Amino acid sequence: MKILVDTSIWSYAFRSKKPKFKSQVDTLIELISNNNIVIIGAIKQEILSGYSDMSRFKKLEIKIAAFENTHTLDEDYIQAAKFSNQCRINGIQGSPVDFLICAISYRLKVKIFTTDKDFNLYQKHLPIELL
Repeated sequence: MKILVDTSIWSYAFRSKKPKFKSQVDTLIELISNNNIVIIGAIKQEILSGYSDMSRFKKLEIKIAAFENTHTLDEDYIQAAKFSNQCRINGIQGSPVDFLICAISYRLKVKIFTTDKDFNLYQKHLPIELL
């Protein structure tokens, strides 16, 4: 089963050594080992953002290059806008990238692996599943 892994999980793996994130990192390692990762360009961009040290940036860029981008289709952007509007009607605001993640997850019929609590709110109004 493929899983779309959100930026928060990748950040724990690459940036944090805190024991409280061990469970998420272990799950990510298992998903990688079983070749069950889905990643999109927008998530790669978010992962790489904030690395002003070009040496560290390049090392991380090489690591995430191992994961093939799932292509974003025009219909994903339209679906993301629909999802954004649906959530807004219900008083929930979100980022364009979050709704793009939801749209791609919906199209591919894959779960989203995240610790971003906003996705719990989206899930109440959108046909998405969280790991």
